[in-house]
Amino acid sequence: MPLSPHVPVRPRFLVTSLRESLLQLRRLVSTVAGLMPGTCALCASIGAHTVCQACRTQFFIETGVRCRCCALPLTTTEKVSVVCRACQTNPPAFDATVVASDYVAPIDQLVLKLKFGASLPLAPLFADLILEALLRRAAPDLPLPDCLTAVPLGQSRLRERGFNQSLEIARPLAVALGVPLAPCMLARARETVAQSRLSSSERQRNLRGAFTLLPQKIASVRGAHIGVVDDVMTTGETLNEVAATLKFFGAVRVTNLVFARTL
Repeated sequence: MPLSPHVPVRPRFLVTSLRESLLQLRRLVSTVAGLMPGTCALCASIGAHTVCQACRTQFFIETGVRCRCCALPLTTTEKVSVVCRACQTNPPAFDATVVASDYVAPIDQLVLKLKFGASLPLAPLFADLILEALLRRAAPDLPLPDCLTAVPLGQSRLRERGFNQSLEIARPLAVALGVPLAPCMLARARETVAQSRLSSSERQRNLRGAFTLLPQKIASVRGAHIGVVDDVMTTGETLNEVAATLKFFGAVRVTNLVFARTL
């Protein structure tokens, strides 16, 4: 989707610079992985740091074509437009989505380990794999965000968990991409029920007006391209509401950077 003519021109993704970022992030992953047992988190093979090369190839090397907007796999007829029928019929508030993998076994176990097992050393690995997906996707239609932020948790859930897994992924990703991180850009305007418990229509009602922008961040969002980091994208309702909030306050483009996408 083309940018508005009023959007300031930013350098496009350069494959060489992305590769340099990927190498830097992998050095960080290797350092953090020293805190973990020397086994692959997926297949438990000995001598691997977090995820072995065989599992990377099997689960994280993209073989199909995804919708550039919502990242769902495209059918043969949809591949011509590079946008799925759903996004053509009802365009979401966000402009693009990049994902590292599908949310399937055993990838789901990595997410659960980070999210509910507090395996924080996995966060730089997730960032590494998202960056790798960005490198594969590098194209003129995917400009570099002006800054990154993360989908915020409600206060009760944050107190219960002790951390925001999406923010933990965003921290090393922002460093690797060389863009600022705005960890407190968004806030939950109200507590919401866990989306996993709701139907599609209930999810929309549950999230309507759920997010707000902190007043001190309004000036930095106006006219900007914001990258939003999340661990899992299911129906896309949460990320759509986040993007709608950002655009209400003047963002001109929103790109989702997500570890895993449900099918």
